[in-house]
Amino acid sequence: MKPGTTPGTPGTPGSPGIPGSQRVCLVTGGAGFIGSHLVEHLIARGDRVVVVDNLSTGRRSNLADVDPSRVTILEACVSEAVGLFKPGQFSEIYHLAAAVGVRLVVEQPIHTIETNVLETSALLQFAVQSKTPTLLASTSEVYGKGLKTPFAEDDDVVYGPTTLSRWSYACSKAIDEYLALAYHRQNGLPVVVVRFFNTVGPRQVGEYGMVLPRFVSAALWGQPMQVHGDGKQARCFCDVRDVVKVLPRLLGKPTLAGRVYNLGSDQSIQIRALAELVRDTLGSSSPIVHIPYEQAFGPGFDDLRDRKPDLTRIRQAVGFQAVIPLVQTIRDLAEDLQVRAAGGSPLPVESGA
Repeated sequence: MKPGTTPGTPGTPGSPGIPGSQRVCLVTGGAGFIGSHLVEHLIARGDRVVVVDNLSTGRRSNLADVDPSRVTILEACVSEAVGLFKPGQFSEIYHLAAAVGVRLVVEQPIHTIETNVLETSALLQFAVQSKTPTLLASTSEVYGKGLKTPFAEDDDVVYGPTTLSRWSYACSKAIDEYLALAYHRQNGLPVVVVRFFNTVGPRQVGEYGMVLPRFVSAALWGQPMQVHGDGKQARCFCDVRDVVKVLPRLLGKPTLAGRVYNLGSDQSIQIRALAELVRDTLGSSSPIVHIPYEQAFGPGFDDLRDRKPDLTRIRQAVGFQAVIPLVQTIRDLAEDLQVRAAGGSPLPVESGA
């Protein structure tokens, strides 16, 4: 834990929580892209939030607009922080902390595996002591190479060889799922597993390999937009503001515990077409160039041609429906990147319409 940070115990004097019946939620990875949007959503519904984030990929600036009287940020790893909490002091737990991003996974496989498996294990050991309702954030990468499309939650999975670190992220998150579901079956932990499919939007950055912020940033500043491979690989992109609204609803229904849910959009777009959409939406003249996978990530990198979720289960469970169009997400992400680059002053963005 960072020196000078005071953890305390929600609901007790001098603690990050407050007394009374107000719901207190723990969000790990709460200073990250998805986590910060979730924190805002929880506070908007009236909750008090404790954030645990080691800021390896998260940023305090992501929570700059949050009422400081409603949130406490602990700069620490999850395994460090849970030793400072008491079982039962949280109403809900959202475990979003993880190693993320294709480039980070390829370049730091040890960090990826240990972060995802060991930190999740520590979190689950804490949560099960009081059987606190817990949401575990997982990923579409768990499907591996995919045997069919769209991907359904109970489909078999196939990974590449252990000699390719590219698959270490998928495997580590699959272990997280196995562990969480085992805690549910053996110890009654009310846990819900959510597999995110290409969540995008404001506050996302491209430095860890995320494709949309890479494209938007390049388009804004007139740089080449790099498409990996032939660009015909297809993905489904869902706005983070649609995604976070459904997470408390999934956790709020006890009958959904012990199950896995895909979460995202099921509207596919090829990556080359995505680059063109970004360029047109932002009125950019950036060239689109194709980069071999070997050049981008090293030899032996393996990618999927099509990654699309079957959303039947989550629609039946909570009536989920993504509503923010991709073009709006692109514009909002562009504005966010410009504000950050300008130190807080938005720059004009051509609509390209």
